[in-house]
Amino acid sequence: MTRLNGCEIKSEFRESLSAHVESLMSYAETGDKQWTIKGFIDVYRNIYTISADTKIISKILEIHLFPKLLQFADRNGYYVVLADHQNYYPDLSLISKANERLKLALDIKTTYRLEDYPGFCNGFTLGSHGKYFINRNSAKNVQFPYSEYAGHFCLGIIYSRTGKGSCDETRVFRIEEMTSIASVIRDFQVFVCEKWEIASDRSGSGNTANIGSIDYIEDLVKRRGVFLNLGEEVFDDYWMNYNRMRIKDGRGGTKKLTNLREFLQVKGIDLSLINPRKKRTKRTSDDS
Repeated sequence: MTRLNGCEIKSEFRESLSAHVESLMSYAETGDKQWTIKGFIDVYRNIYTISADTKIISKILEIHLFPKLLQFADRNGYYVVLADHQNYYPDLSLISKANERLKLALDIKTTYRLEDYPGFCNGFTLGSHGKYFINRNSAKNVQFPYSEYAGHFCLGIIYSRTGKGSCDETRVFRIEEMTSIASVIRDFQVFVCEKWEIASDRSGSGNTANIGSIDYIEDLVKRRGVFLNLGEEVFDDYWMNYNRMRIKDGRGGTKKLTNLREFLQVKGIDLSLINPRKKRTKRTSDDS
């Protein structure tokens, strides 16, 4: 068998998982594009609808898809190690059965479409740019040291939220009424990418060290992030230095680096290589 290099391994993995997405969606969606999960059931055959809370939806989606991801891993020669703790990176570590030194990181990332901004979603957080990202031999908050992974992948899931009033969280249903329950989310769009391919140059959350993604859906699914023309090495370098490197502020002092243009200027890299973010345009009352 011909030995594959790192780029070939990542490309093969992305293509294989992308091909598996269709079976994921036939499993997760009904014929009318609703989520096949309707709620949770007790021993008395009562069904309780799911909250629209994004953290709850994200966790249930992860649990729901896990058997299909295990199936994918087994068919493609990997076994799966789950994160030991809730805040560990990544969600799943896929380890080659033929060569246990070959590890791939896979995070399941979910977000919802923005009704007021057609074509946009709320974006993803792509993991920490903190200790384990900087010190790639660190074992803090990571299942295996970051450097041991040959690739860092996302299974991205974008969905629409069911309109207000469609799901009654206060009502208890009987199991016989299952088909009448409106799913809390619908219309899935799923894609596979490497983390750096959809990254932004902005933090993914206000008070934690998380890497943010772009939020224009077409660019997400086509893997056209800010670092598209710059590559993974520049992505790594930028986020290792984000909010840490000090640069001149133009007033005789210094400031922390939080801007890709300034970073590239310091590094002497052509600014035209930045792939511009698509700007949100709010829907108006005149829009159809």
